[in-house]
Amino acid sequence: MATDVKDTAHAVEAAAVMRLLPARPRLLALGEPTHGEDTLLDLRNELFRQLVEQEGYRTIAIESDCMRGLVVDDYVTSGTGTLDEVMEHGFSHGWGTSAANRELVRWMRAHNDGRPASERLRFAGFDGPLEITAAASPRQALTALHGYLAPRVDADLLPCTAETLDRLLGTDDRWTHPAAMTDPAQSVGQSAEAGQLRLLADDLVALFDAQMPHLITATSREDWDRARLYGRTATGLLRYHHWMADTSPARMTRLVGVRDQMMAHNLLAVAARGPALVHAQNSHLQREKSTMRMWEGPVEWWSAGALVSARLGEEYAFVATALGTIRHQGVDTPPPDTVEGLLYALPEDRCVIDARRLATALGDTRPAPRVSPWFGYSPLDPAHLADSDGIVFVKDVPQSQ
Repeated sequence: MATDVKDTAHAVEAAAVMRLLPARPRLLALGEPTHGEDTLLDLRNELFRQLVEQEGYRTIAIESDCMRGLVVDDYVTSGTGTLDEVMEHGFSHGWGTSAANRELVRWMRAHNDGRPASERLRFAGFDGPLEITAAASPRQALTALHGYLAPRVDADLLPCTAETLDRLLGTDDRWTHPAAMTDPAQSVGQSAEAGQLRLLADDLVALFDAQMPHLITATSREDWDRARLYGRTATGLLRYHHWMADTSPARMTRLVGVRDQMMAHNLLAVAARGPALVHAQNSHLQREKSTMRMWEGPVEWWSAGALVSARLGEEYAFVATALGTIRHQGVDTPPPDTVEGLLYALPEDRCVIDARRLATALGDTRPAPRVSPWFGYSPLDPAHLADSDGIVFVKDVPQSQ
């Protein structure tokens, strides 16, 4: 069995990943089983460099706020701002403090310097403006969409004025109250004002779509793309806030589903620009249903990867990352009867595995599921081994400096 497993392993290189696929995918999704480890992000950075140099990839999309990601994209494409400012304001979830993320942004800016626009690398956040315990106010996205439309369409066609939006939005802290995540009564998402804003956001997006022939020629494609982002972010956030105020048993299922639907819409927009590397938690990128146990009980939902894969088919590829140890988090050597244990027995510190060949080699020998002692790490599900296009295995993850 060890020989069969070793036969599926190759060095971690873009070329080895591409050999697993029938053709170059429009979206190559690289998952990770835990967040915040620079070892995994350094590996992502190196794969992205190789994809740029060998396969013509031009965009990287990561699990970070799509609105904040515009700050990073402006910097890497045109040098707007400073690196310190971008790391502070261009990332959500605390990702801006990562040395590996800083190196990624620095390298992209250096690569783009002096190149024509058609050859520049692009950066995208594809998560909604959603933190673990709160969702952003829809103000930024909604007012930006209105601000894009107002000077370019007849005033009579606008469903409201900017002043009306400001009045209905109120103060931003009404929307971002952390207690609303666990107490629906603290959410303003089903207030009368929120209901009016959902209708107005829908009307603004409909007006944007109806005026597309004019808008796409009256402004740059870049400005038009950003206005689309504002529209889907505003409607997605208002939908998310609506379900935060819900009291039904399906509340959390709806919330995680809305989040991944927002991710999927952003990824499809990224795919329309050309081939991109996508990086996020495995559960957001896998093709099968995602599951999670939360304080309200277990939830399951279709991930962004599942939604995008259903749309793009073979133009979407998913490579999961698995790992052996994260000893500084209490994750020690995996049991030998797990997938991670089988891979840990290989001599390589890092390797790319043909997941379907591995599943075939295992045959009826179903590995045991690994149990994580730490909530921040999600082991591979052996029942879905063949549902990914490949596995990147990292034997040991040292603590980030």
